[in-house]
Amino acid sequence: MTHTPDIKRPDPALIEALRGVGAATASAELHRLGVRNTHIEGITSWTPGKSIVGPALTLQFLPLREDVYQDDEYGDPEAQLHRHALYHAQSGDVVVVDARGKMDSGVFGEMMMTYLKGRGGEGVIIDGCLRDWPNIQTIDIGCWIRGVTPNYHTQRSIFPHAVNVPIACGNCYVAPGDIIIADDDGAVVVPISHAKKLVERARKHVEWEEFSRLRLSEGGDLRRYYPLKEGTDAWAEYQAWKAERDQ
Repeated sequence: MTHTPDIKRPDPALIEALRGVGAATASAELHRLGVRNTHIEGITSWTPGKSIVGPALTLQFLPLREDVYQDDEYGDPEAQLHRHALYHAQSGDVVVVDARGKMDSGVFGEMMMTYLKGRGGEGVIIDGCLRDWPNIQTIDIGCWIRGVTPNYHTQRSIFPHAVNVPIACGNCYVAPGDIIIADDDGAVVVPISHAKKLVERARKHVEWEEFSRLRLSEGGDLRRYYPLKEGTDAWAEYQAWKAERDQ
């Protein structure tokens, strides 16, 4: 019987605190915290308007070699590790897949994505493709991918090798249990070690941006209001605005 490890999930309160943080803010603030490579490159949202936050279940593909992996889509389902990644799915989880950027292998199809949705999964981040896209579109689950293909997962040149191990996805290191923030700007990996600091910094960032957005929409000077800096007259104006708003 195949055994694959589960992940250690973060405190749900931490996930909720990050829900108001967009991918752009997360990427910028993590960079300021010293973690510079957090954007999963090359993938885009195929479900516009959807945003997700959740812990990463990871799946690693390797180049196919026939003496290591015998390709048969339905021959021995339990030997196919992409299924085992989904077996671990709990409500709020995000499946992150290193499919080596391949455009000719559909990592998951309609049935697998339906199962993930039924388990409460938030979505998938795939450095590669899905298949059955016309039907997946109706499932209402977040998809950040490179593209789509009619081929099944091992039909061409890769095979699923490991579940819940550190992976390289879109030139970005992803550890099992890292927190994923994804929206129309893309997908960002938040290391657990920096998640609480990100919440603190992002909350402050979001607040002053709200003030700056308001002043700029009123024709305010860009040099004065963006970026907003502590110790300036504009910052004092922001503090007064915030105090009045919070009354």
